[in-house]
Amino acid sequence: MARDRSPIVKQSRREGYALHPKAHKIMVKKSGIPGQHSRGRQGKQSLYAQQLREKQKVRRLYGLLEKQFARLMSDANRAEGQSGEVLLQLLERRLDNVIYRAGFATSRRAARQLVTHGHFMLNGRRVDIPSIRVKVGDEVTLRPKSTKSVYFTNIDQVSKDSVQASLSWLKSDVKKLSVSITGVPKREEAEADITEQLIVEYYSR
Repeated sequence: MARDRSPIVKQSRREGYALHPKAHKIMVKKSGIPGQHSRGRQGKQSLYAQQLREKQKVRRLYGLLEKQFARLMSDANRAEGQSGEVLLQLLERRLDNVIYRAGFATSRRAARQLVTHGHFMLNGRRVDIPSIRVKVGDEVTLRPKSTKSVYFTNIDQVSKDSVQASLSWLKSDVKKLSVSITGVPKREEAEADITEQLIVEYYSR
């Protein structure tokens, strides 16, 4: 399964946005664009550059490749409602993001790994595809064989470190290691520092 394996801190510096918890501390010391001549490359951005960087930021934030992201944007354009908000809904409904939002992982990258290793079941069936899109009524549970894993026996600490806010569209039970999808993600429950209109404009060129 293809994925972007480049250093997440380097990606974060390029986008000027902490894409991973561990990027926060490093970006305090190194906030500029990576590269020998990074200072010379900074300046006022064109509208196209702003659109491109916003698209790259969100794509990397959720861990998607270019074709995956473009396909998701196409789905959002075909759906009812504002394309930008629908796009964020589709991103939030990815299984790896659900695991992250439920507090079972400290980052989306970690959540993706848990899913690809087959630790979770969706409606009673084992799944290992991070991009699966959950819907209202779905139930995500831990695979019985994974309950003895050291990671999940210490899930209380993981959940504490994750520090996820409560969401209206899902209910997580750390003790039972289960997640119930009860609604549709609201715009204000997605990442706040996203200007989705720039992404819509990028793909509308």
